[in-house]
Amino acid sequence: MLIDAGHRVVVLDDLRTGHRPALAPEATHVEAPLRDVAQVLTPDAGFDGVLHFAALIAAGESMVKPELYWRNNVVGSLALIDAVRAAGVPRLVFSSTAAVYGNPTELPIPETAVTAPTNTYGATKLTVDMALTSEALGHGLAAVSLRYFNVAGAHLDGDVALGERHAPETHLIPIALEVAAGRREKLQLFGDDYPTVDGTCVRDYIHVADLAHAHLLALDAAVAGRHRIYNLGNGNGFTNRQVVDVVREVTSHPLPVEVAPRREGDPAELVASSDLARAELGWVPGKPTLHDMVRDAWTFYRDHAPGEA
Repeated sequence: MLIDAGHRVVVLDDLRTGHRPALAPEATHVEAPLRDVAQVLTPDAGFDGVLHFAALIAAGESMVKPELYWRNNVVGSLALIDAVRAAGVPRLVFSSTAAVYGNPTELPIPETAVTAPTNTYGATKLTVDMALTSEALGHGLAAVSLRYFNVAGAHLDGDVALGERHAPETHLIPIALEVAAGRREKLQLFGDDYPTVDGTCVRDYIHVADLAHAHLLALDAAVAGRHRIYNLGNGNGFTNRQVVDVVREVTSHPLPVEVAPRREGDPAELVASSDLARAELGWVPGKPTLHDMVRDAWTFYRDHAPGEA
C-alpha cells in the first residue's frame, strides 16, 4: 500500500518470524535485527517516516519468557527511537495493542481508558507508548500509536496473497482453519468460565486490509510534537465459540473443540471504540464483518498454505 501510494520503501526484518515472499519486490529488504536499525536509518538516508511493526506478539509466551519481550519490544524500540532522533526522521507510526488495557473497566474501550496490562506483552507495548509520548514532547517527534485489537483475514489481490503464517501458530482463526482442513485434530479453547455470554473470551476483530489502510492515514495525519493514540477495531465483540461457529459455516467443515485451562494474562473481554480514528483519521473499515475476515483467511489458507484444504 505504501508503494502504491508513491513511497519508496525499505524493510528492516531479520525474518525471525517473517517470510521473504511477503516482501514486495519493489521494496528494498535489509535483513537485520531491530537493534541494528541505526546502520540503515542514517542521517543521510533521507527517510521521512518510519512504521514500526517489529515486536514479539504472543501474550502467553510473554508470561513464561518475559526477558525476550523486554529485550526485543522495549530495548529494540528504544534503539529505533534513538536512530529516528539521530537521523532527523519526522514521523513514526507504532503498532501498539489492545493488551495495554488489561481487563477493561468500560466497554467499548476508548483511548482514555485506564491502562493496566495483564501480561508482559501488553506491558512492553505500553512502555513504548509512554516512550513515544516523551519523545514527542521532548524532541518534537510526530508519533502515532495504533492500538490493534484482533487482526484477521488476508490480502488477496491477483497474484499477491498474504496471510497469517506463524510458527507455531497461536491465533484463533488460523488454528481453527487448520482444524477445519484436517491438519489438526481439534481446537483448544482456553477457558470456558469467563463472565461472558458463553464463558469464552470476547474479542474484537479487524480485517488486515483495514488495518494497513489505517497506517497510511496515520502517517499523513502525524503532527510534530504530538503523540496521538487510536484504537482500531470494529466495536463488535465475538466470543471464541462464536468465532468457531463462523469458521464452521464458512468452511463447511466440522471443527472438534476441547476446552483447556485459562491462559495466564488473558482478559475476559476486549472490544474497541474506534470513534476517534473515524473522526480524526477518516478511517472506515471496508470489510467489517467476521464472515468477511474468515472467508478471506480461508481462501488464503485453502489456496496458499502447504498441502490441500
